[in-house]
Amino acid sequence: MLELVDLGHRYPETGWVFRHVSLEVPAGSVTVVLGPNGRGKTTLVRCAAGLLTPEEGSVRHDGHIGFVPQARGGAFAYRALDMVVMGRVRQVSLFGTPSRDDRVAALDAMDRIGVADLADRQFPTLSGGEQQLVLIARAIASESPSLVLDEPTAGLDLHNQAQIMSLLRKLVADGMGVLLTTHHPDHALFLADSVVLMGGLDDVRSGPAAELLTDAELSRLYDIDVQTIAYDQNGVTRRTIITGYGNELD
Repeated sequence: MLELVDLGHRYPETGWVFRHVSLEVPAGSVTVVLGPNGRGKTTLVRCAAGLLTPEEGSVRHDGHIGFVPQARGGAFAYRALDMVVMGRVRQVSLFGTPSRDDRVAALDAMDRIGVADLADRQFPTLSGGEQQLVLIARAIASESPSLVLDEPTAGLDLHNQAQIMSLLRKLVADGMGVLLTTHHPDHALFLADSVVLMGGLDDVRSGPAAELLTDAELSRLYDIDVQTIAYDQNGVTRRTIITGYGNELD
């Protein structure tokens, strides 16, 4: 269980980004954070992952949290396997080096994610989708019960986006709790059990995806006409969005 309790954060130069945000991410569930640029999505998940200390409220969890940033290459030519082994830092003593067990755990994580064949490749030479999968494997190798991802499909083509979405569903089916940000409401419609809509400092709402991912709520959030349509996928009814480009709301 990952829980944010009355969370708030501010920056000295810009003031409060959000306040009074509370949500729960139980094991085996997905919470998706949506909102326009600059409304605090990344700040929220960085607080949730322990990378930022919130000014207000608290973050509670059952253990270490795996964090997956946006893939942006790398300045150092580490092998993909070495990148994943870095996820084992909690299991390595202060002045120790990764053990054989750590490397086995890293390879197992890469195999689970489907990137074991990339183990000896230099991380900066990988495609954006491959890099993102390696970063997810790194978080999996940490043996964390909760996973926090910041825009895991940013800059990826449709094939790689679908691959990441399918992978996250499998991780959740295995009992992992997932919190992620995205600029794609379609991804929330596909994945989310609950959502957080960040419209501004005084406009942050959280609740069940079925209640908040409506045409009216999405149109209001993005200030553009958004409509959803239903479709059948292998006997399961799902929804996707149609965005009214050139039809911004007044």
